[in-house]
Amino acid sequence: MTDAADGARWRAWVLTLFPEMFPGPLRHSLAGTALEKGLWALETVDIRAFAGDKHRTVDDAPFGGGAGMVMRPDVVDAALRFARGRCGGAGPLIYLSPRGRLLTQERVKALAGEREVILLCGRFEGVDQRVLDAHEVEELSVGDYVLSGGEPAAVALIDACVRLLPGVVGRRESLDEESFEEGLLEYPHYTRPNLWQGRAVPEVLVSGNHAAIRAWRRKQAEDITRERRADLWARYVAAAGRDKEQKQRVD
Repeated sequence: MTDAADGARWRAWVLTLFPEMFPGPLRHSLAGTALEKGLWALETVDIRAFAGDKHRTVDDAPFGGGAGMVMRPDVVDAALRFARGRCGGAGPLIYLSPRGRLLTQERVKALAGEREVILLCGRFEGVDQRVLDAHEVEELSVGDYVLSGGEPAAVALIDACVRLLPGVVGRRESLDEESFEEGLLEYPHYTRPNLWQGRAVPEVLVSGNHAAIRAWRRKQAEDITRERRADLWARYVAAAGRDKEQKQRVD
C-alpha cells in the first residue's frame, strides 16, 4: 500500500498485479503536489497476495478454449473484499475494460465527488465474469483501443478526478473553460511572441474587446467540435435545442 493520508478528501484504491507501477506519473505535477499535501490518497492492493498457492497463481485457462489466460474469480474476489472492507464498502467499484462504457467528463465529476473509489486493473484476457457480476462492478473504458492492462487507464482516470478536487488547480476558472465542460472541445490558445515564424496571433485576442474574444472562442470551440467530434456536436446541438425550448416555455 502506498501514499495513504487519513485526512484526504478523496481516496483511490487500485487493485493490480503490478503495484510498483503506482504512483508513477501521479507523483508528479498537479496530482503529485496534491498527493504530498494530503488532498487525496492512493492505496495499492497486490492481487497476487490473495492467491492460495505457493506460486501465487492468479490466472487459469479459459473454459471453452481460446488464446490467453483469465484472472481467477476466487483470487479477485478476495482482493475486492479486502479493499471494500478497508473503505467500509463505500464508493463505486470500477473495472477498467475496453468493453466498458466510455469514461466521460460527466462521470469523472461524479467520481471526484465520491469519498472512495476502487479500481480493478485486469491483465491477460480479462477477469472471470462471475466475480464482476457478483460485485456488480461498473466497467469503464478510456477509449476504443486495447492496453496491456488496466493500470495506464487507472492512472488516466485518477488524474482526471484529482484535478477536480478543491485546492488542486489554482484557478477554478481554468476548469470551467476546458474541453467537455460545456459539451465542446476547447478553443485554441496563443501566447507571446505575437508573431512567430510568420504566423500572427488572431487580432481579436489582442483587441482588448472581451465580448468579441468570448464570441471568437465560442465559435472556434463549436467549429472544432463539429469538425473533429460529430458525436459531441450532435449532443451539443440537441442540448441547445432543449434549452431553447425550455426558455420559450418559461417566456
